Amino acid sequence: MKSYEKLLQNNKEWVDKMNSDDPRFFSRLSSVQTPEFFWIGCSDSRVPANQITGTDPGEIFVHRNIANTVVHTDMNLLSVLDYAVNILKVNHVIVCGHYRCGGLLAAMQEERLGLVNNWVNHIRDVYKTYKSEIEQSHDHEARADSFAEYHVIENVINLTQTSIIRDSWIKRGGPMIHGWIYDIHNGILKDLKISTDNASEPLILKRS
Repeated sequence: MKSYEKLLQNNKEWVDKMNSDDPRFFSRLSSVQTPEFFWIGCSDSRVPANQITGTDPGEIFVHRNIANTVVHTDMNLLSVLDYAVNILKVNHVIVCGHYRCGGLLAAMQEERLGLVNNWVNHIRDVYKTYKSEIEQSHDHEARADSFAEYHVIENVINLTQTSIIRDSWIKRGGPMIHGWIYDIHNGILKDLKISTDNASEPLILKRS
């Protein structure tokens, strides 16, 4: 069996299991989409939103890009965000980064990477913003982990400055914005304790 054929076989086995556990699962899932959560995560194949949160299809609306980056000119992300907030009316938006992120490691270096450099430059800007804090760490791995946390913080800030979020806060008092990070070494999600739903003043956050 070829590798891609194995994926199709896995799908059939998964469908059989879901139907066995709950015969109405797919009919219920296909009728309406009402997720409570919108997840902005990294494209890294080791950080799948549903699996690491133990949620079923339909519970989390997901957008992923290199290094879970919120860029104000990224119409793809903004379109998904608008749909999540104003159509699905999610109650929580989670920006989730992860340690040992390849996009962040690339941003810490000065080498040219081709086309992806255009995206990594946004990440490098975050590194420059928090460079003095990050470089207090004692070794490269510790600095990379610190950068991963600060990158989540900065992108939570970016998210709260979008007109989509600020207008929604005024109209319906939500959604709540959260910053989390995932440790690929042990599978644990960490809440960075920077949640907010306050539109009254510009948000300036630092890691606690």
